[in-house]
Amino acid sequence: MNEKLLILGDQAVALGALHAGISGVYAYPGTPSTEITEYIQQSPLARERGVYSDWCTNEKTAMEAALGASFIGKRALVCMKHVGMNVAADAFVNAAMTGTHGGLVVLAADDPSMHSSQNEQDSRFYGKFAMVPIFEPSSQQEAYDMVREAFDLSEAVKLPVLMRLTTRMAHSRAVVTPAPSREPNGISFSEDRSRWVLLPVNARRRYSEVIALQDELRKRSAASTHNRYQPGNRQGVIACGIAYNYLMENYPNGCDRTVLKVSQYPLPVEPLRQMMADCDEILVLEDGQPFVEDQLRGLLDDTGKIRGRMSGQLPRTGELTPDNVRAALGLPGIALNEPSEYVVPRPPALCAGCGHRDVYTMLNEVAKEYENSKIFSDIGCYTLGALPPFRAIDSCVDMGASITMAKGAADGGLFPAIAVIGDSTFTHSGITGLLDAVNSKANITVVISDNLTTAMTGGQDSAGTGKLEAICWGVGVEREHVRVVVPMAKNYDEIRRVLREEIEYPGVSVIIPRRECIQTLKRNLKKQRS
Repeated sequence: MNEKLLILGDQAVALGALHAGISGVYAYPGTPSTEITEYIQQSPLARERGVYSDWCTNEKTAMEAALGASFIGKRALVCMKHVGMNVAADAFVNAAMTGTHGGLVVLAADDPSMHSSQNEQDSRFYGKFAMVPIFEPSSQQEAYDMVREAFDLSEAVKLPVLMRLTTRMAHSRAVVTPAPSREPNGISFSEDRSRWVLLPVNARRRYSEVIALQDELRKRSAASTHNRYQPGNRQGVIACGIAYNYLMENYPNGCDRTVLKVSQYPLPVEPLRQMMADCDEILVLEDGQPFVEDQLRGLLDDTGKIRGRMSGQLPRTGELTPDNVRAALGLPGIALNEPSEYVVPRPPALCAGCGHRDVYTMLNEVAKEYENSKIFSDIGCYTLGALPPFRAIDSCVDMGASITMAKGAADGGLFPAIAVIGDSTFTHSGITGLLDAVNSKANITVVISDNLTTAMTGGQDSAGTGKLEAICWGVGVEREHVRVVVPMAKNYDEIRRVLREEIEYPGVSVIIPRRECIQTLKRNLKKQRS
């Protein structure tokens, strides 16, 4: 196969997984990981093979479903953004304890600089915590090759493999040359049935086995073609993942420094020891948190040689760039054009015609009638209600936190405590919080702003579409206090009345403003006309 493709890093992962013979991809949409699943959903090869690719309710259910596929010998890919790893953590860490049968690769797309996230979390720590192999590609071609190798490695060592991308790798394009595709696995079962049942007696044995595997994982990492030691002068550089690209961009004619490229973990200890002996100082380039730098300082550095984010040579926050890498290398800066006076920063805003606008307009108006009203919001397009002209929300922490924070505030005596959550976020992480509120008879008003899609990440299907009222009833919210309104200006009088009535109700009430996302509506109308 001599075909060459110009594709995103996300798409390279997706294509590599398809060519590795996956039977399913399990994911919840989240930037910068969304395009992986979308690529598989649109792939003729995936359709021909019947590869499962529907969106999951959240990252935990995605991880568990993929583990079920692995249980029967199938290869499965799990995709999420970095904060999704927090949701999947219980299943992810325990998947290292059960081990795998069919290959299982967990793709975490990290977002240094928080382009569309609430923190700069580095997923490599999860891999180290779970004691599983980690891959971190430095190029789109390596991303394609690595995910194929990751499935092979998962089946060889019977562990899930974590693959980490960052935003620039996920969303930049490069040429990839695919290799021949292999067929999916058939159904088979593990000979050791006990390791899948994590009773303490089995888990203790498995824990010892996983620890015993660490020497083999380190040997595989040291022998990996993705980890390369290039001798040079006595100034050393450790370049992890995409940072290797930034390093080489600053040395177009070849780098004269001693370089260790790291793209597979656990850290290759012998090349690191060699570098410590060969170099007077070592600069660690890594996108995200000082994962490698911190380990080197703790394990090997009693000389003060290690430089990087912790020592100030690189910024402690934000993503790496060719420019800040160049400065850390001590190379002269490159003159840049001054920003144009005509380019004015513009903050994001809710779309014209968005139903969330009407929701916040009415919420602000009614909330002002109460002295201490607070509005707890959540993760989604509607988070933009924090910005002008609305300035409507008082908190936004994590998926589902709106309901539980409102409950906690109400428990402490706040009135009114109002939660705003989207339809997709509600089914992702809000249902259990609503159940807590019902069980404790919390005095809160929950607004589920239903735009009939997962809008923030591009209009993927929402798990709750057509089911929200039934879910609320099933959780225990009284039927007469689950109210549906249409957020449009002509309905403002009705919406004000419903908001006031439910705020005054001394218990859990749910208001569902329902109106299709304006962007999804436009796409659907365009499809109908074509």
